[in-house]
Amino acid sequence: MTSKGSFLLQAERAVGIVGYGAYIPRYRLPGAEIARVWAGGGASPVREKAVAGLDEDVVTMSIEAARNAVYCAGVDPQQMRAVWVGSESHPYAVKPTSTIVAESIGASPNVLAADWEFACKAGTEAVQASIGVVGSGMARYTLSIGMDTAQGRPGDALEYTAGCGGAAFVLGPAAESLAVYQGSTSYVTDTPDFWRRAGQVYPSHGDRFTGEPAYFAHTLAAASMLMERMGAQASDYDYAVFHQPNVKFPARAAKQLGFTPEQIGPGLLADSIGNVYSGSCMLGLTAILDIVEPGARILMVSYGSGAGSDAFDMRVTERIKDLPSQRARTADYIARRTKIDYATYVRFRGKLKE
Repeated sequence: MTSKGSFLLQAERAVGIVGYGAYIPRYRLPGAEIARVWAGGGASPVREKAVAGLDEDVVTMSIEAARNAVYCAGVDPQQMRAVWVGSESHPYAVKPTSTIVAESIGASPNVLAADWEFACKAGTEAVQASIGVVGSGMARYTLSIGMDTAQGRPGDALEYTAGCGGAAFVLGPAAESLAVYQGSTSYVTDTPDFWRRAGQVYPSHGDRFTGEPAYFAHTLAAASMLMERMGAQASDYDYAVFHQPNVKFPARAAKQLGFTPEQIGPGLLADSIGNVYSGSCMLGLTAILDIVEPGARILMVSYGSGAGSDAFDMRVTERIKDLPSQRARTADYIARRTKIDYATYVRFRGKLKE
């Protein structure tokens, strides 16, 4: 155990990403369309955001991402010993998402299934747990998912950026991995920047807490602590990906940490799909893994309101060259788009309440 305020999480056995997969709905709502309806025109924090269709929710999207990840990994789903889904928009208040996903991909019944919640870092919370379970030897493979659907009261600032989508990761032994976790850290405090009580349809947010005391304080602390403990600086990494509530926040955090636009560019997807909450930085990581070369070093930092951040240091291995050539790539999901208007968005997302 290291001193207070400076610790490093490392498993007894090296753990890595054996396979990964993304899913992004095809529908896109332009930010200008939201501004037209609620502000009479004007600028938007993102160009457009991804919107789930009438037949899509966290369950269906998690299944798609999970299937992509399992295919990429080339692992029999029956070898999975945990299926964990992190989200802040699970479709059921009492009924797990994870059991449906596990059954749908053929991983049940002998599997640990659980849903995770920690606002936007629920997905990386599941990843941290998977590193522990695989690293302890309790399991050979686990599946961790970060997936969300758009939340936001009509006309609220959140509506401009709240998108849909996410990613899934099969974790396993380092020897079989395309990227190995070298270390991670977590940093949490009780900072009430964003919340939704039971029974409430839409979340609330404390505007003045959103930036400095929430996103930036936790993101910068987790990243700085990890880099310090790893003896690294920004120039030692080839890529960095951060939680993306909009375009400006991750760009500013990266700059403060010493990263260049070139290092964060491949994983910065917010302008095309919006903030996908629990899958935000995980989805950005999939975009990086789609183009990365062996030996590359990656920093990933999540953020979840309430508040906390997880930071991960990863090294890409030669196995990245062995990925299936026919796998679904994140860029393909982004390019596969159908533009919709605000009325269609209202129908798809059930915004009309009795």
